[in-house]
Amino acid sequence: MKKYELTDETKEFDGKTLYRIRALIDFGLVKAGDFGGWIEKEKNLSQEGRCWVYDNASVFGNANVYGDANVYGDANVFGNANVFGNAKVFGNGLVFGNAKVFGNGLVFGNANVFGNGLVFGNANVFGNAKVFGNA
Repeated sequence: MKKYELTDETKEFDGKTLYRIRALIDFGLVKAGDFGGWIEKEKNLSQEGRCWVYDNASVFGNANVYGDANVYGDANVFGNANVFGNAKVFGNGLVFGNAKVFGNGLVFGNANVFGNGLVFGNANVFGNAKVFGNA
């Protein structure tokens, strides 16, 4: 059973058409009928687990959000990035390239994680911090 659907509401972002999502069932803090954030395609947000994209957040390209991860605020996840586990990306956080945020990792504020950057465990990346390369 699907937990969300793509709506007809769209926006253009970085040359991509993104679709607002709407929950079909209750899970976690999300209730059936709640609108979420923006994704380019179903591959960007798993139909499994309690993962969700909220608010004005966007996930696109080959990026994946799964497990119990959340992306919210004005955050963007794109490229080949993965956000999973109990990870959270919010505020104006950016996760892109081949970056991974997982475990209980948090990326927020104006922080950027990109390249092959990893944020995991209980790590917090925030403010104007940048994690990149093979860090």
